[in-house]
Amino acid sequence: MTARPTPRAARRTRLALAGITALTLALTACGGDSLEEENGSGGGGDGGGDKGSLTVGGANFTEATIMAELYAGVLEEAGYSVNITTVEGRELYEPELAGGGIDVVPEYAATMAEYLNTSENGPDAEPVASPDVDDTVAALRELAEPRGLTVLDAGDAVNQNAFAVTEEFAADNGLTTLTDLGELGEPVRLAAGEDCPGRPFCQPGLENTYGIDVAEIVPLGVGTVQAKQAVQRGDAELALVSTTDAVLEDFGLVTLEDDQNLQQADNLLPVLNTEGAGSDPDVAEALDALTATLTTEHLKELNRAVDSERRKAEDVAHEYLVEQGLVSE
Repeated sequence: MTARPTPRAARRTRLALAGITALTLALTACGGDSLEEENGSGGGGDGGGDKGSLTVGGANFTEATIMAELYAGVLEEAGYSVNITTVEGRELYEPELAGGGIDVVPEYAATMAEYLNTSENGPDAEPVASPDVDDTVAALRELAEPRGLTVLDAGDAVNQNAFAVTEEFAADNGLTTLTDLGELGEPVRLAAGEDCPGRPFCQPGLENTYGIDVAEIVPLGVGTVQAKQAVQRGDAELALVSTTDAVLEDFGLVTLEDDQNLQQADNLLPVLNTEGAGSDPDVAEALDALTATLTTEHLKELNRAVDSERRKAEDVAHEYLVEQGLVSE
């Protein structure tokens, strides 16, 4: 487990936790204290924020990295010294968040609700998330609060499953919605993950909600270059992507609207450790201001800047925060 300073803030440290073994060793060495303190970067040393030190955590993919930088930026502007911890998966960072080793994580409402639901009630638990964001956030809070987690309000930015076709296919058949595709009545090959046939929001949902005849799953993953290329070449008619996928136009693809609300409300929101950051109203104020500003289209463009333009996430995030008036130059 290594630490390195980021260019924007020397006091901010990014840590990579590659797996359960690394996390276990860290907890053993730290005795349950902040991961950053083991590496000498916590505790608000020289140059630290006046209000103390916070650790922002999250998963290791482009969007999560950008969100962590956005959170760090507004919190630094509010007077905190901020560290960023990057972890491979929710099963690793959620216990750290609950235990106080991480202070805040950018999360997705429906996915986090179902993760906690499964953790609490088992893999066969009745789903608690829905397409309604208010109901989903309420269900998430009910599960999160007993675990020592505080859930702030959700914003408009949402990352949901989406299904893409070529611009040509959509234009030739007058398609703008998934209902249109179902009414077309033609079998389609779907480029998606191997688990798509068993996931209610993938093949079963397309068939049961929209009447789409999924004739074949082309197992190329979710939103991968290979999946998009398969649709572009005509090896599949449909690809499973996401609503914040920023490079669809590069492949000549467009998404079809989920007009019957198959997908759940995976709106972005902050989840905090209750005893730490969750007890500080200044933290909530800073994060709420960002949440209220961020939209799905904004997130798309931020993703594009990192994935297509190969810019650094911290630079892209800082530029956005300045443009939105959330931080100073």
